[in-house]
Amino acid sequence: MKQGALIFDETTDRYDIRFDLADYYGGLHCGDCFDVMIGGKWKPTRIEMNPEQEWYLVGVRSGDLNGLRVRL
Repeated sequence: MKQGALIFDETTDRYDIRFDLADYYGGLHCGDCFDVMIGGKWKPTRIEMNPEQEWYLVGVRSGDLNGLRVRL
């Protein structure tokens, strides 16, 4: 499994996962599944967009997704 951090790519208006300085997942789409580190534990989740066109992680309460540690 690869670990990285969520980042928002303003050129595509979607989140991506940054694994290293020049190593990216390639852009996340609604329904993409991965694990997120919450409270020191990995939690399975998926990324979705609400009717207000805001990205969120299913089952995760977080105002800002940028920088969250994730793994695929």
